[in-house]
Amino acid sequence: MSEFAGRVAVITGAGSGIGRALALDLARRGARLAVSDVDAAGLAVTVGALEKLGAPHRTDQLDVTDRTAVLAYADDVVGGFGKVNQVYNNAGIAFAGDVLSSSFEDIEKVVDIDFWGVVNGTKAFLPHLVTSGDGHVINISSLFGLLSVPSQSAYNAAKFAVRGFTESLRQEMLVAKLPVRVTCVHPGGIKTNIARNAARADGYGDDAMMEKFERTALRMSPADAARVILTGVSRNRARVLVGNDAKALDLLVRLTGSGYQHIVARVAKRQMS
Repeated sequence: MSEFAGRVAVITGAGSGIGRALALDLARRGARLAVSDVDAAGLAVTVGALEKLGAPHRTDQLDVTDRTAVLAYADDVVGGFGKVNQVYNNAGIAFAGDVLSSSFEDIEKVVDIDFWGVVNGTKAFLPHLVTSGDGHVINISSLFGLLSVPSQSAYNAAKFAVRGFTESLRQEMLVAKLPVRVTCVHPGGIKTNIARNAARADGYGDDAMMEKFERTALRMSPADAARVILTGVSRNRARVLVGNDAKALDLLVRLTGSGYQHIVARVAKRQMS
């Protein structure tokens, strides 16, 4: 409780999935919350749950790709709460499509939200986290920030970028001896709507394929994922692997190096045949 009680925590993408689960878990632990999402309807559901818990909070509809808005949001949150202690850069989208079938615009959209959204949130709040004397940046990467798979080139690019950005930031805070801890989170298959809501390149895949993916790969609940993440945050972990699939595939990459690519390609080919 001492790690979260009374702390001011900012969560983007709080309108569903892991973001909502983090907000509710943090509320139960006594945190004060600033929750945001571009999806006003989903955010309203989260807010209703927070109100039932009696958690102090503020709510904002926010597009994390709008840098000017994110910078203003950071100042507003600090102005309202007086400080910020933790920032969970969680907002993101998924996209399926190989490089040949994906447009430049498709790839740009994924990178803008999944990577630049994290950069915008980190940059906007980092000075305030330093000022707090007790800051923590938590950036949500993915299992696909640990290894690449076919059809996820745009998502892989963004999530690998989040990982590199976050790991470098942690080192910078250590070198400068600044009071900001940094954690990179790699969720595996979590039962959220991100896959169902994922855009697809023209002619790529179908609903049956997505349903099969949801049924077989998305197994952990968002609530369980949030508990794992907050345990990692409380222990100041540099990297948090969420789910046995994330742990297993991280081990595969460590053991095989680039050899994992041949293994994954063979599995993908069998699934598509």
